[in-house]
Amino acid sequence: MSRFNEAPADLTDETLDQLEETLGYQFADRGLLRRCLTHASAARTRLESNERLEFLGDAILGAVVCESLYAQFPESPEGELTRIKSVVVSRENCADVFEQLGLMPYLVLGRGITVNRKIPPSVLATVFEAIIGGLALDGGYEVARRFLVQVLEDSIISAAESATGVNYKSLLQQHTQKQFSATPTYRVVDEKGPDHSKCFLICAVLGDRTFTGAWGNSKKSAEQRAAENALAELDDLAPPHPATTATE
Repeated sequence: MSRFNEAPADLTDETLDQLEETLGYQFADRGLLRRCLTHASAARTRLESNERLEFLGDAILGAVVCESLYAQFPESPEGELTRIKSVVVSRENCADVFEQLGLMPYLVLGRGITVNRKIPPSVLATVFEAIIGGLALDGGYEVARRFLVQVLEDSIISAAESATGVNYKSLLQQHTQKQFSATPTYRVVDEKGPDHSKCFLICAVLGDRTFTGAWGNSKKSAEQRAAENALAELDDLAPPHPATTATE
């Protein structure tokens, strides 16, 4: 497969099958999916590009991130949530997530952009937001929400740590070394899902004690949640991330 496509027709059904597997969703309207990927530079008219879908996806992105932050950080004030959101929804982060998902080969770009060796982050972010809009139109808001919750989990954790200084693994290690002269380890207890979209159940372990495990859409996020569970249980509190389902 070439790195970039120069017309929507280049996106064969086989190519779109691969993309849908990455997205974890099968579109009923393949024409809509092609339009999600078509930058204005490659469209005959702006209405045939992904610009309107970007407009919709941008709004959904903001709403889902706000909802997620409100639920995940119940004690954080508005200003703190706003700082985290600004990082997660930024063009730079959306472009990074787009690349991490391996979506570069599906871009439909005009020659004026493809001659450049590096695609501007703003272009990648545009396509990412258009895909969000397309998921919502084709499958409903909940489909787009589930996709975003999964692909942005690490971004939210990273932004939260940067904004608030909260790193639960570090806090747990400091606490256990001071109180028990021991360092916690992390054990993968279970994993679910296909290779491109796995969820992990991880427990923090300290000596003979195994704390309540937590699910995450990456090992990093699961370990952070497991550490937060351990800190709570060391204080005789209920774990904030009980291991109930792999999709929460």
